[in-house]
Amino acid sequence: MYLTRFAFNRQRRGARELLASPYKMHAAVESCFPPPGMPTGAGKPAGAPDDPRVLWRVDFNPSSTLLYLVSPALPDLTHLVEQAGWPAAGQGWETRDYSRLLDGLQVGQTWAFRLTANPVRRVRLDYLAPSGQPGPGALVGKRVGHVTVGRQTDWLVTRASKLGFALPLSEGLPQLAVTSRQKRQFAHGPRGRVTITMATFDGVLTVEDPAALRRALVGGIGPGKAFGCGLMTLARVPG
Repeated sequence: MYLTRFAFNRQRRGARELLASPYKMHAAVESCFPPPGMPTGAGKPAGAPDDPRVLWRVDFNPSSTLLYLVSPALPDLTHLVEQAGWPAAGQGWETRDYSRLLDGLQVGQTWAFRLTANPVRRVRLDYLAPSGQPGPGALVGKRVGHVTVGRQTDWLVTRASKLGFALPLSEGLPQLAVTSRQKRQFAHGPRGRVTITMATFDGVLTVEDPAALRRALVGGIGPGKAFGCGLMTLARVPG
């Protein structure tokens, strides 16, 4: 597995167009890898999980806008540098072998984390056949995004154990904050418009099940993974 970081030049029109549309960003991310069947230039690093996927996230910071990629194959971001970066500054991105971090996860470790996710709940709706009458089964499920900080926080808290980690408490509350919330609406080809409710979580976790956490880190958390949701990254706790 590989972890890649790329910095956008937001003064460029290409960067602004990509950042405005998760659909266009998804296409740009997919273009970082050869089509299926073509050689990737590097094999899967030792220790990489068996069922990884490409995950991505954009972090909007006061002084920079960064794209993070986690991928089973080595990416080539040349087209992104030419379209949305600083071509004269060299390669324009940084890629590291992610397997050292994944293999080094142990029970009891404490990490700072960031996750941008699409917190949703499933509601039951009446299903109407083309005739306008209730169809077989009568009820189907539909995903609806959580829109309040409290609901979004609960969404992650209730999933933490299955994802392989615990959220340490401080004064009775998890060390977790929703630091950004947005509703993204964008064109998605012939399917029309897509709406995703996104929340960025910053917090501290303690590893409980290293294997489960590894699966979450390389497989993603929650829906909307094609459009910039689901990628959790870890960092050493300051101090």
